[in-house]
Amino acid sequence: MRQLISKETELRRKYDVRWRLTGVASRRIGWISHPDGLNPLAALAGRFPNEPPVARNVREWLEHGKVDVLFEATSLNAPTGQPAIEHLVAALESGAHAITANKGPVVHAYRELTALAKEKKRQFLFESTVMDGVPIFSLFPRGLPATELRGFSGVLNSTSNVVLTEVEKGRSFDEAVKRAQALGIAETDPTQDLDGWDSAVKVAAIVTVLMGLPTHIDHVQRTGIRDLTEEKIRSVRAAGMRYKLVCRAERRGDGVDCRVAPELLLLSDPMAGLEGTSSAIRFDLDVFGLSLVEHNPGLEATAYGLLADFLRAVQA
Repeated sequence: MRQLISKETELRRKYDVRWRLTGVASRRIGWISHPDGLNPLAALAGRFPNEPPVARNVREWLEHGKVDVLFEATSLNAPTGQPAIEHLVAALESGAHAITANKGPVVHAYRELTALAKEKKRQFLFESTVMDGVPIFSLFPRGLPATELRGFSGVLNSTSNVVLTEVEKGRSFDEAVKRAQALGIAETDPTQDLDGWDSAVKVAAIVTVLMGLPTHIDHVQRTGIRDLTEEKIRSVRAAGMRYKLVCRAERRGDGVDCRVAPELLLLSDPMAGLEGTSSAIRFDLDVFGLSLVEHNPGLEATAYGLLADFLRAVQA
């Protein structure tokens, strides 16, 4: 919301796009909506109209708020993708564009949501699900027409990268996790990051969308970073190497091999040079290789991905 506010003049002048906030929802505040609009600055401060709630669920909330675009940003539920899928289906069925930063729906319901969006003549967009605002999904197919994606490799989880970096600097594993939490990139329970679930879901999402091979997270071989000792992480630096949690996928005939695991990389490897929250991906295409690096993003990078999808949706 902060980016919508800060870029409001630019959106109006450059893109002729105007917006109004008609609903906000979370587990803490419930389903708050008003068709005439809510004050976005007050909403950021947690201040809402002192009126009884008029919605009890997502469908009532969408209807009462007369929503044109839904931004869905619930936490990842790796095994099911819920309740994000339910929210996105409700938005599309109500006639709204559906934009999400949640990877779960892409893995568990990509075909269904894409088909529903096409049927309703609306957009289902999800750029922020991998590498925040970096144009991973929107790069294909318009930016790289008539290419075949044969595989990819990358470091795609900021929390694990911060933890490994901080342990190298001398912090304990627990202290490194707290550092990631202080930066706002790790949940109170960092299990999904440290055990590789977040990375595995990202691999499945990329394979499903960009390689056209629907992939469940169970098809991704997954090993996290918990079994790396602090001593092991630090000792390899003296030998000119670093541990990184690396994601890989490679076509094998009609299928694909996918895995997430800590790898020992030479310092000359571009992925070894990633510090802090930075992430990177290399696409192996039939005509050339292409690498994208995101340098130390913060929460505003994810917000930008949502904003970019918003513009794509309303200008389509």
